[in-house]
Amino acid sequence: MKKHEWRETTDEGATRLVTATRHAGKWQLRSRLKSDTEWTKFPVIPLDDLETLHEIISKKYRRNRVPHDHVLEIEVLIEAAKPRK
Repeated sequence: MKKHEWRETTDEGATRLVTATRHAGKWQLRSRLKSDTEWTKFPVIPLDDLETLHEIISKKYRRNRVPHDHVLEIEVLIEAAKPRK
């Protein structure tokens, strides 16, 4: 299982902790505010989080820490999450 974590600041100024994992070929995302104790799991990963995950995965790929397949999988998920015109 591969795990990728990051922090971001919400519009209200709170810190949001995010964890994305890939296990058995499936990506899962969960997040919580730093002040919360319970994690929120997302059945469908939001587009903003997918784009952030793509940026993180791409940087790790450039350092040979993840395979290129992971980058391609995230790109497919981003295309599927974009609204259709």
